Amino acid sequence: MKHRIESLKALVTLGLLLVLVCGAARAAELRVLTHASFALPKPLLAQFEKEAGVTLRITKAGDAGEMLNKLILTRANPIADVVFGIDNVLAAKAQGAQVLDAYDAPSPSAKPTGNAAATVTLPPGLVPVDYGYVTLNYDKAWFAKKGLSLPRSLDDLAQPAYARLLVVQNPATSSPGNAFMLATIGAMGEDKAFAWWARMRANGLKVAKGWSEAYYTEFTHSGGAQPLVVSYASSPAAELFYSKTKLGEPPTASLSLPGGVFRQVEGVALVKGGKERAAAAKFIAFLRSPAVQQGLQTEMWMFPADALVPRAEALRHAVEPTSHDSPSAQAIAEKNAEWVQRWIKVVLK
Repeated sequence: MKHRIESLKALVTLGLLLVLVCGAARAAELRVLTHASFALPKPLLAQFEKEAGVTLRITKAGDAGEMLNKLILTRANPIADVVFGIDNVLAAKAQGAQVLDAYDAPSPSAKPTGNAAATVTLPPGLVPVDYGYVTLNYDKAWFAKKGLSLPRSLDDLAQPAYARLLVVQNPATSSPGNAFMLATIGAMGEDKAFAWWARMRANGLKVAKGWSEAYYTEFTHSGGAQPLVVSYASSPAAELFYSKTKLGEPPTASLSLPGGVFRQVEGVALVKGGKERAAAAKFIAFLRSPAVQQGLQTEMWMFPADALVPRAEALRHAVEPTSHDSPSAQAIAEKNAEWVQRWIKVVLK
């Protein structure tokens, strides 16, 4: 009888421990909100969960702009503890909506040397994770077959020789489309930029809703009709990396024309009102760790924000533009929505 009682006590104790363990697991869930392109090697994510003692719940909320809108709409009852993917275009909107919490990033342990990443910054509260360049890409085979020289300026693109050759994304529905529009405004000024867009419309400019449609449907390399597309400077490297046949060089290349390059910097931040602040802070540090800064290069095809992290071998075909253009951060914050509406009227209506 005594043995049965002791066994019963042991079962009760075990049951209570299981309840406590399950409860602790639920309490340690870290909610991460990202855009649809977020990707990291699974072993790294698993290692973070183990070392931080949390379970990650990653929610991909579409385009970065859509992601931020969801964060704003749910600010009374936040759907995440930490957010990744707010960039230098969206930063002012996020700050104005007061959806981000203060975070003091630790100072780098060493100074960067001679790398463009040395100047990668974001407004306070957002910690830079990666950066890349929105620029034109072209189909090498198409231009070689047609014997057409590449355009040397944005003005060239508005000439009859390049009619109906370019597909861009709608800045109202696409981050790269918005970035490309901003580059033209930063380089030419508002009025001259929209005059150029009007000329491009008259020259047969093709507009797609988003990057995937532009690149995988309209671009000639994917079977479409336009041999020029707004994409990223790293896209040729990704083409080579994922090619099913062995290639010596990418079938596409980036074309960095003055006024047609925008540097996009993506960051991570604490969500105001988030529940797991300590774990969220660990996640921010995790995204800046050397292993993640190395791994993201061939997952998200962006350059590491930490200038001390070596470049992945696969990015040797991702040529960094020597210059880029953009309006000031304040101008973007104040006028981006107005510019998008003006673009729609000039290009689509």
